[in-house]
Amino acid sequence: MRVIVSIGGSVLAPNLEADRVDAHANVIDGLVDDGHEVAAVVGGGGVARRYIGTARVLGATEYDLDALGIDVTRLNARLLITALESSATPEPAESHEAARASLRRGEVAVMGGTIPGHTTDAVAALLAEMAGADVLIYATSVPGVFSADPNAEADAERYDELSAGDLVDVISSIETAAGSNAPVDLLAAKIIERSGLRAVVLDGSDPSRIADAVEGDARGTEVLPNE
Repeated sequence: MRVIVSIGGSVLAPNLEADRVDAHANVIDGLVDDGHEVAAVVGGGGVARRYIGTARVLGATEYDLDALGIDVTRLNARLLITALESSATPEPAESHEAARASLRRGEVAVMGGTIPGHTTDAVAALLAEMAGADVLIYATSVPGVFSADPNAEADAERYDELSAGDLVDVISSIETAAGSNAPVDLLAAKIIERSGLRAVVLDGSDPSRIADAVEGDARGTEVLPNE
């Protein structure tokens, strides 16, 4: 299978712990050993948010804030590359074309962000679309997609399964609620829908769940193409 894994920065290295990075690398190495083709897209997490917060106070533009966040995602991607034992890109791919070329060479392609305005959620969805992925896995800090932001509404319902169209509707409703955070952004959800991708949104705090999802045990929310 061709597997694209999007790992949130707050999941991979919330406090820059080497053990957590190593645990995620071990899962990716295991998937490669099992014969899967793997690419990973890494987010910025809390470290990026702290840099962005300081830069905003200093008067940075939104474009510059995005560029700063991209820099942090690439630092996190370098950490993952360092921990991998599988043949991987020597440094983070800066474009989808470069990542796809790495996959075709049999390497583990690792990316951070690409251009301002695109979150790593969208970067991962675009890579999955371009590479013809069999599954796109979002390893997040929440155990799936909920009917509302579970941090804001205690009775929010977690979905075991959603169509891609329903995912777009759910994310749209969450993103319009002030202060709410969706586990996948709207652009990523729309790319998933148009591409007919199979995606899984899960709690990545235990990296073994990523491997389980590849094997069909999706302990999160499985997103299926529209019928």
